Amino acid sequence: MFNIERWQEIFEAIAKNKLRTFLTGISVASGIFILVILLGVGKGLQNGIAAQFANDAEGVIWIWAGTTTKEYKGMNPGRNIQLRNDDYKLSTLKFEDQIDKKSANFSIRNANMIYGKETGSYQFQGVLPDHQYIENLSIISGRFVNDNDLTQNKKVAIIGQKVKQDLFKDKSPIGEQISINNIKFLVVGVFTDAGGEREEATAYLPITTAHQVFGGTDKINNLSFTLNKKQAYEEMLADSKKFTDGITQMLKSRNTIAPDDTSAIGISNSIENIKKFYDLNLYIRLFFWWVGICTIIAGVVGVSNIMLIIVKERTKEIGIRKALGATPISIIGMILHESIFITTIAGFIGLLASLLLLEFVGPNIKSDYFLNPEVDFRVALTTLGLLIFAGALAGFFPAYKAAKIKPIVALRDE
Repeated sequence: MFNIERWQEIFEAIAKNKLRTFLTGISVASGIFILVILLGVGKGLQNGIAAQFANDAEGVIWIWAGTTTKEYKGMNPGRNIQLRNDDYKLSTLKFEDQIDKKSANFSIRNANMIYGKETGSYQFQGVLPDHQYIENLSIISGRFVNDNDLTQNKKVAIIGQKVKQDLFKDKSPIGEQISINNIKFLVVGVFTDAGGEREEATAYLPITTAHQVFGGTDKINNLSFTLNKKQAYEEMLADSKKFTDGITQMLKSRNTIAPDDTSAIGISNSIENIKKFYDLNLYIRLFFWWVGICTIIAGVVGVSNIMLIIVKERTKEIGIRKALGATPISIIGMILHESIFITTIAGFIGLLASLLLLEFVGPNIKSDYFLNPEVDFRVALTTLGLLIFAGALAGFFPAYKAAKIKPIVALRDE
């Protein structure tokens, strides 16, 4: 029931001790402010990691060659391993039942591309049709590499949005010819990539044409695969581990590499990487929760201490109230009311300030692994509810102490 006299007492007590109440409120508000900001930062890290993995298809496995570090079968360490077309063909045949999408890649960086009077240095990659889905490319005009381009060694190019803007400005590049290292190619498509300008500063060619025109013979820079999808993440992880172990063993055998040489064949398994990143993010978020809760506890302890001081200051008043018939429950309610009021107002201010900061500052933070920090509103309200409960708990012990004061002892208090 609403009791106006009780509220008047609370406001009078606050008015008499403005600085003390303000400092107490600051400690509580800062606690929930820090907790919500840390939760927002944790969510921003999670969003950033998810966005990074969204740039490629789900479950991509990249394979590339490195340098041997161990002697094996009379071969000295320090050999540079070169993957070739036969490595790709054998891989796709041996693991056909596991593979969904597949591509080989032959690339050259810092290629000179010219259209009219415009020129620029970009990379080009010779690829297969599935590369579009592996890299999760979006074709905004035209098309990607197809099987006909491969069989006929067509001199066609699919350019990134960055290349298009630099060389063609506002003009449509479809059907136009560009020069790549002094060889003419017909532009048949334009793509965008969630990875941004770095990924879009690229031209894709049919790998057969790239090999023929640029002297790559049958060299391959890397292989890329996606596997058949499974319902359960653990099943996907197990399948990807089985696949990477099998293909690594096969490539090492073909290229005379020691089985325990981990540097000669490199593998990036995005399924394993996702697990590592999300496990790390979970630990970070749990740490943030711990820090935030400890900060709130510090604020609540401050409230409890203040309420103990208030009880001490009002000992005589409490004795008079009990002498006039006030029940222990009414005394407890009086102290709890003030404790909950201070905690609620300060907590709401801290919550509102943190949400506003995340709303207006968060979107302006630009980072590859940090995106759109936010806090679920239900989590925020739950946090505020827990804070109010903690405030009630903080006030209960001083209130219980006040309720046990004997009137005769209180009236003698100076």
